[in-house]
Amino acid sequence: MITAKLIDNVWATRKASSLNGLKLMLAEVIGGSTEGQWLIVVDTISAGVGDRVIITTGSSARRMLGNDDIPVDAVVVGIIDDDCKLG
Repeated sequence: MITAKLIDNVWATRKASSLNGLKLMLAEVIGGSTEGQWLIVVDTISAGVGDRVIITTGSSARRMLGNDDIPVDAVVVGIIDDDCKLG
């Protein structure tokens, strides 16, 4: 799992039909060896810009969406509380 901060929304005028209805967001990794890396993530828990979140990737992300055939590699699975201290 990865910790990140959501920095913006992502809109796609054209996308795979399996992505219809999914909220896409831009996230910046915080902490670890990939700090600063940007990811496009699917948000299924109504997080917002500025929230620090927990992201899962790969097959675990697709499993969160209930579809192993969907072209998604990262999904927000938790919002980090403001009083939680990271590394």
